[in-house]
Amino acid sequence: MKSILSLILFGFLSLTVLSQTNSQIRISGTVSDPSGMPLPGVNVLIKGTNRGTTTNFDGLFVIETESNSTLQFSYLGFLTNERLVQTSTDLSITLEEDASTLDEVVVVGYGTQTKKEITGAVSVVSSESIEEQNPVRIEQALQGRVAGVNISSTSGSPGSASTISIRGISTNGDNRPLILVDGAVIEDLSVINPNDIESINVLKDATAGIYGVRAANGVILITTKGGRKNTDLRVDLDSYVGLQETSRKLPVLDATEYGAIINEAYAAGNQAPPFPNLAILGSGTNWQDEVFRQALLSDVNATIYGGGEKSAYSIGAGYLDQDGIVGGGAVNFNRFTGRGSYDLDLLDNLKLTTTAIYTNSNRSTLSENALGSVLFNAVNMAPTFSVRDANGNYTLATGLGNEVINPLAQIENTFNGTVVDKVTGTVGLAYDFLDHFTIESRYQFNYSEVHNTSFLPSGLNFGDGKVFNNLGDSQYFVNNSFFRDYTFDNFLTYKNTFGDDHNLTALLGMSVFKTTGEFYNFTGRGIVSPTYEGASLEGAEELIDARDVNGANEFDQRLLSYFTRVQYNYKQRYLFSAVLRRDGSSNFGPRNKFGYFPSASLGWVVSDEAFYGTSDVLDFLKLRASYGILGNDRIGAFGYVSTLNAEGTYVFNNELVYGVAAGQLSNPEIKWERQKTFDVGFDARLFNSAIDLTVDYFKRRTDDLLLIPQVSGILGVSAPGAGAPIVNAGSVENSGLEFSLSYSKSFNDDAGFNMSYNFTTLKNEVIAVGNESGFIPGGSFGFGQEAPARMEAGFPIGYFYGLQTNGIFQSQAEVDAHATQTDATLGDLRYVDQNEDGVINGDDRVNLGDPIPDITMGLNLGFNYKNFDFTAYAFASIGNDIIRAYDRNQNLTNKTNYVLDRWTGVGSTNSFPRVTTGPNSNLLFSDFYVEDGSYLRLQNVQLGYSLGNEVLDQLGIRKLRFYLAVSNLFTLTEYNGYDPSASSGAPIGGGIDQGFYPVPRVYTAGMNFKF
Repeated sequence: MKSILSLILFGFLSLTVLSQTNSQIRISGTVSDPSGMPLPGVNVLIKGTNRGTTTNFDGLFVIETESNSTLQFSYLGFLTNERLVQTSTDLSITLEEDASTLDEVVVVGYGTQTKKEITGAVSVVSSESIEEQNPVRIEQALQGRVAGVNISSTSGSPGSASTISIRGISTNGDNRPLILVDGAVIEDLSVINPNDIESINVLKDATAGIYGVRAANGVILITTKGGRKNTDLRVDLDSYVGLQETSRKLPVLDATEYGAIINEAYAAGNQAPPFPNLAILGSGTNWQDEVFRQALLSDVNATIYGGGEKSAYSIGAGYLDQDGIVGGGAVNFNRFTGRGSYDLDLLDNLKLTTTAIYTNSNRSTLSENALGSVLFNAVNMAPTFSVRDANGNYTLATGLGNEVINPLAQIENTFNGTVVDKVTGTVGLAYDFLDHFTIESRYQFNYSEVHNTSFLPSGLNFGDGKVFNNLGDSQYFVNNSFFRDYTFDNFLTYKNTFGDDHNLTALLGMSVFKTTGEFYNFTGRGIVSPTYEGASLEGAEELIDARDVNGANEFDQRLLSYFTRVQYNYKQRYLFSAVLRRDGSSNFGPRNKFGYFPSASLGWVVSDEAFYGTSDVLDFLKLRASYGILGNDRIGAFGYVSTLNAEGTYVFNNELVYGVAAGQLSNPEIKWERQKTFDVGFDARLFNSAIDLTVDYFKRRTDDLLLIPQVSGILGVSAPGAGAPIVNAGSVENSGLEFSLSYSKSFNDDAGFNMSYNFTTLKNEVIAVGNESGFIPGGSFGFGQEAPARMEAGFPIGYFYGLQTNGIFQSQAEVDAHATQTDATLGDLRYVDQNEDGVINGDDRVNLGDPIPDITMGLNLGFNYKNFDFTAYAFASIGNDIIRAYDRNQNLTNKTNYVLDRWTGVGSTNSFPRVTTGPNSNLLFSDFYVEDGSYLRLQNVQLGYSLGNEVLDQLGIRKLRFYLAVSNLFTLTEYNGYDPSASSGAPIGGGIDQGFYPVPRVYTAGMNFKF
């Protein structure tokens, strides 16, 4: 009996303790995204049970559970968050976006797909990635981020453009990809504020064919930030200030070294040394120190957004101001951007979308990457000259050739400005009907005005015989350009699911595109005002209107397109997409105006198959393949007919009369370039989706290239304004491998790590050039020499063509035994007699390299610990070559310090020739002037600190983050010039360095503020 009573008492006590242990607690709180916006519909589940709730429109939730329970917060597109709760409390939960989720929606052109459904080669760059880098221009955010996309800077000057190539160079013409911002065509990305971007999607293969003729070089789809429905007014403020400096100076000779080298050169040329007393020269003037400056950079952006039950709005503004590291305030770029969007549900099934962007930019520049440019002069100006003479005037560069002038005088007497006003807008209506149909109409437009002015003062004297002198009247130049374009798209979409497994989306549409431009050029001589600020064409003694000389200068180009696309998948396992587009272009004559461009792609999600089973390693595997034919019409208008747009100048009654003459020769047979593009690849996720892997092999062949060939001068192509006709002649092939790998790991609530790495291999080969000579030349080197670059079958486009060296002549016996080489003697470069005819001449030129990299790589690292975050981005280019052409090589110009390793006697060196003022052939273009341009650059390093949630709640704000960053921290390269990443962007002659303006190193301090 006692035992039974004891058992009952024990059970009662146990139940009492258990009830106390598992007492119910009440948990409430809010769930938001990283920007602080509330997330409605988030699943809040008590871990280990099927009990839970969801958040309301304001992201609020309330749930009762036991003490020491774990709550799971999950939402599509975001990483699941878990929180242990012990007592009643009010939680603030932030869900991090899951960039690797297969359900992420990706814009693919006239529609969207989830990542799982995509069958093409599509890459995505998020707004977070852009914000981490704080780029001045959008192109900088793509470099190293997307496999297959290569960005080369044309200059580091403020506001300068970059060249974008997707999977190689496919034509000698226009290689730019099609860029769409909210559906509107954008040619110049400088007018877009990177801070306004929500995402960038890059279409790299045949799936870009939905955009037809304009998509041959790939497509970049930019979506700007918009509002969100059911959201209170939100404000985002981002601002930073930066200090810029040059990342490199060339090691030129100081005055004493310079005097010794010049004396030696004169002695070798049997002339009297010009510097008999080297002891008085000292170090002299370092002209690079004089022209380079530390320069300021600042940027501020504000965005207001929100929305009601049926509408969403966003309004933003930004201002950027950047001075140049060459010339300081004499070089400047500033940009104001205003942006707005408004979406409204007019009816439950009728939606209105609108966007508008206004940009005003002002830019002033100096001469770059040319003979006589500022940096060219800073390298070649003699260090024995002072900046100013005894009278306080700028020193004249006497004896240094006709192009080399005092760079400080050049900066002070350079006056120009370019003002760009641009408006971009979109209006769209989407109407849903009959459950499965949507009809959409979109109108996109651009209007821009470009006003360029420059002033050449009178009495401008840089020295006797200088080509930049203006000893006559002052001159004022005004160039006004007006551009208009619009795109009108109409398309019908049918989307349905049959039997729960068959998913079909069909698209049928048409598109109209028109772009026009007008150009007005005026020259005024004898300007009343002596200053640029006061200069105008009014009151000029002589006014020349270019239209009176050459006739009207304008263009009008149009496209009419019809397209259809079918996308089908079975259980999201077997994927298929096919596109057919018919484009008609006004650039071609009636017989070749229209072209048909089909493409198709397939996908197979292997990991969804029953036989695949489960794997602890490979979570997801999708195979993809695509093939298609794309067109390209990027040539000038009216090439198929003869136009009167050339200069015709005649003399009647002893007076000069301006008229017009036939311009570029016509070719009524020109037609589309046709590109056949093939891609095969796979996407995989490993180790519980911690690793994301994408591999692609691609091959693109472009036939019927639109080229301008060399023709006989008797056809009149050398007359002012005239030119050779455009012809279809040639083929180019690009092939390569793309590899992308990303890894993301959260160690706990306080720490996480992410990494992404990509590389691309590229082989570019010209298959054919259909002209009489078999090649097309390009670029320039020195005076009186043939072009150093070519497009020729069997070689990469734009490869370098010159003499190959084989050391230096060390004895007279070597000179006598060698093939005949003009003016050759001891200490001169020895050229290889390639054809073994006993004479060194132009027939001995060979392939010396090319400016196209064999491999490009990008590495991105990120780490966060509690309130700190750290990111670093690096980019590498391997296998690209550069021509060193910034040495003027006049008798008295300065030299870079590798001349100190020159040949001075038998056996002294076998790499750098002697110095002399006498006749020699060392200045002929050869591999002596071609350098390896491979480099590794740490593009950006950033450290940030964000205030914690408790402090934010007390302050009543959503986010406050401070950061320090350095861009272009260092570059590892063997190239001796300023910047191995720079290029003019020309397919032929793009890798010739005549003094590239280097991309600056920038130290930045900034703030992200959201409330």
